[in-house]
Formats: sequence, C-alpha cells, structure tokens
Amino acid sequence: MSDVEKYCPESLWHLVQPLLPAHPERHQGGGRRRIDDRVAVAAIAYVLQTGCAWDALPESFPISRATAHRRFAEWVDQGVMQALHQATLDVLGVAGQIDWSRASVDAMHVRAVKGGT
Repeated sequence: MSDVEKYCPESLWHLVQPLLPAHPERHQGGGRRRIDDRVAVAAIAYVLQTGCAWDALPESFPISRATAHRRFAEWVDQGVMQALHQATLDVLGVAGQIDWSRASVDAMHVRAVKGGT
C-alpha cells in the first residue's frame, strides 16, 4: 500500500473530493502539470496526523514539501479544511461515533454578549 492510499483512503477521498475548488485553468506550455489533489490530501493528512514539520514530509510522497504546504494554505484560505471538518463530524454523527459526553467548549471562542457569563 502506498503512502497516498494509506493516508488518503477511498472513504476520505470521497468525502473531500466534492469540497475541493476547481483547478486554475492551465494554458498550453504554461508550466508544470498540477500535482493530483489526492496526493496533496494524503501529504497534508500525514503532516497533520504525525505532527511533523512540512520539511519532514517523506520523499515517498510524490509531491514537494513546498507544494503540499502551499496547497494546504490555499485550502485553509478557501474554507476547504473547515468544510472537511464539518463533513467529517456529520459522517461520524450520523454513524453515532461521536461521544458528546466528552465534548468541551473553549471559552476563548464563545462570545459573552454584554459581559454575560
């Protein structure tokens, strides 16, 4: 099993693929061919799962570290990662795989209007 298949299995790919924006149009002779989005998703998943630095991305991923980081930053800016997080929660919620008894709210992100508690 390749690193791409390991870190971006079919189930994840089917969840994330519809959330990805359209590719910028490539003109004939206009630079390198775009790296496959599934490869980028796998590389990003590896970095997020292992907690390693982008520079520690193994060479077994067929994507440069800079391209993986750039794609991640683009997708964060475009709301893809937030949408993926929500889609993942939706799938897990429907399957009854979220233990809400262990959920917590970070007070730094909950606004207390007019000084409320």
